[in-house]
Amino acid sequence: MIRKHSATLHGHRTSFSLEDAFLAELKTIAASRSLSFAALLAEIDDARPADSNLSSALRLYVLDWVKSHRD
Repeated sequence: MIRKHSATLHGHRTSFSLEDAFLAELKTIAASRSLSFAALLAEIDDARPADSNLSSALRLYVLDWVKSHRD
């Protein structure tokens, strides 16, 4: 199920929609990198192209992370 979430990035509120599995994986990635969830979101937000949306950038980040950390 896709759920809408809110976060504060660089002092302003933003929202994104993600499936529960992607949200859970992002939280796992943040913990494995010793980052807060908000810090990881800000990092991904800063790196995304200006013409992409945050929800897509978050999904692509998870995909890239999983692919690069395969056993």
